[in-house]
Amino acid sequence: MTKQRARRTPSALALLIAAGMGPSLAPGLAPGALAAQPKETASVPVGDYEPAESLEGNFLSAYIAGAARDTTAAATFYREAVRADPRNAELVERAFISLLADGALPDAFRTAEKLVARDPTNGLANLSLGVRQIKAGQWAAARQNFSRSGRGAATDLTATLLTAWSYAGAGDGKKALDTVAKLRGERYYNTFRDYHAGLIAAVTGDDKEAEARLKAAYDGDRNTLRIVDAYARQEASMGHTDVAIQAYTEFDQLSPRHPLVRDALDKLKAGKPLGKLVTNAQDGAAEVLYGLGSAGSTQGDELPAVIYLRLALYLNPDHALARLTLADTLDRMKQPERANEAYAQIPANSPLKLNSDIQIGLNLEQMGKSDEAVAQLSAAEKAHPDDIDVITALGNVQRARKQYDDAAASYTRAIDLIGDRPLSNYWTTFYFRGVAYERAKQWPKAEADLKKALSLVPDSQPAAKAQVMNYLGYSWVDQNMNIDEAFKLLQQAADSAPRDGMIVDSLGWAYYRLGRWDDAVRELEKAVELKPGDPTINDHLGDAYWRSGRRLEGKFQWQHAKDLNPEPDDLAKINEKLKDGLPETSKPTATAENPAAPVAAPHNPENPELPKGAPQPHEAPGAADKAKPKTGG
Repeated sequence: MTKQRARRTPSALALLIAAGMGPSLAPGLAPGALAAQPKETASVPVGDYEPAESLEGNFLSAYIAGAARDTTAAATFYREAVRADPRNAELVERAFISLLADGALPDAFRTAEKLVARDPTNGLANLSLGVRQIKAGQWAAARQNFSRSGRGAATDLTATLLTAWSYAGAGDGKKALDTVAKLRGERYYNTFRDYHAGLIAAVTGDDKEAEARLKAAYDGDRNTLRIVDAYARQEASMGHTDVAIQAYTEFDQLSPRHPLVRDALDKLKAGKPLGKLVTNAQDGAAEVLYGLGSAGSTQGDELPAVIYLRLALYLNPDHALARLTLADTLDRMKQPERANEAYAQIPANSPLKLNSDIQIGLNLEQMGKSDEAVAQLSAAEKAHPDDIDVITALGNVQRARKQYDDAAASYTRAIDLIGDRPLSNYWTTFYFRGVAYERAKQWPKAEADLKKALSLVPDSQPAAKAQVMNYLGYSWVDQNMNIDEAFKLLQQAADSAPRDGMIVDSLGWAYYRLGRWDDAVRELEKAVELKPGDPTINDHLGDAYWRSGRRLEGKFQWQHAKDLNPEPDDLAKINEKLKDGLPETSKPTATAENPAAPVAAPHNPENPELPKGAPQPHEAPGAADKAKPKTGG
């Protein structure tokens, strides 16, 4: 089952950090150490991580594990390789990065000491040692390490903020604020500077300054949960409960149903205290590292993000959002078992606990552990029988298993629980039920739900709207109905998401179904360029080539589709076409009055993947706390 990710619209804060959040951003993170680890690669099994008998064997195993983004295996094999060749500087640095990413921090810190002894300017090693010194309360020593952590906008930002927190830890609030004030010159520094200045002022006892700085950060960016949360908590601590409620309520309108916001509002309305976001310098430093990791994860820079998040959790193990972001990032790295370990460490009393329990169940389903997945989600449902997200998650699992009637029944249960809450917050539930009905061949019900979803999805989510238009429009074309309206929807979807290969394929396939072979070839060639490894799209292009008279190219494309591991049913059809080609057919006329005759199986995915701008209702708050108008958690 494909889980969806929420691509947040970057705030000034996120843009500042994420703009360079690649290998060159992480202080001292050598580009060569990451160059060998491609972004997208299939998972490579490495057994039980038994060390090889030679240096070369361990290095090769570590390299393969790194390419598969298996941080545990990479750390294991690099550790063994370094034992065989401890003077190899590049090997030691690779091992250090892998140990950090795997969370083996005691070993990572020892390796950092070796790196700094050889190269006192190694930025990431100095940063890591400085973090260890903050944990130990060695504020002056930490500052010395941060001063050697490198140069550049992002490294200066990191070192400056951590240095400021070290002054706060030593009780020198004035020096801490003066240090933060050095962040100048970059367009997006102001919000980040005011945010941490406000947190520092609160920790050092200057509530008036804290309120002013956090208000400035809030005015600069009201779409980032962490800023809203810090500001609202500060206001509540000063007795301004109405201001805090207003801040949370406005955020809830942008990002409905976030667990942390719902929990805060419930407590405030019940007259319960919230407490400040950060209460000591060590947690403040963790907040710096969490911000870096969260932004990096949002922008797809997983390895640096994991490193920052590991260091943040070293300083503040109770940072639930950092833990959740780490788990989400490990999911992106296709490490569901490690992700589940992180999800399981969310404290039982955290508002994020239910989200993490749901995600564990969905990961178990992805891992093929169906019985465990059902048990996990059933337990969550038993504990929260009226929770829409839990029931929707069960529906998604059933839909993944092609149990479409059961899935539709689960989605119906979830929809019945919406009550007087805004329907727009739950448009994905209508969409998923529509998909389940369509796959169960209950088209009238499916059409009603898909139309409902299309009417509910916010205009501020154009990629999500494009996906709904795509599914509805293609379904109409597939059934030879509403041809003009269907093409209008598909064209709008393609215009809105021109880089989405699946949507472009749907438009091309619609042209094909209507016998407009040249138009079909044009669009399907674009789709193949956008998503070259998809067997269905390549198969479609082969059909279009054949019908347009380019039969040699058609057979070549079918062979290519066959080599891309299509579904068994599709493979059988491809083999038939490679043997006999397509049957002769009269060319239909593409009008509503004279719709096309069906000539091939429809391209409706059994598990339609929402775009990254459209998170599923069951999904945890994601890798960052950046808000945008969306549905779901």
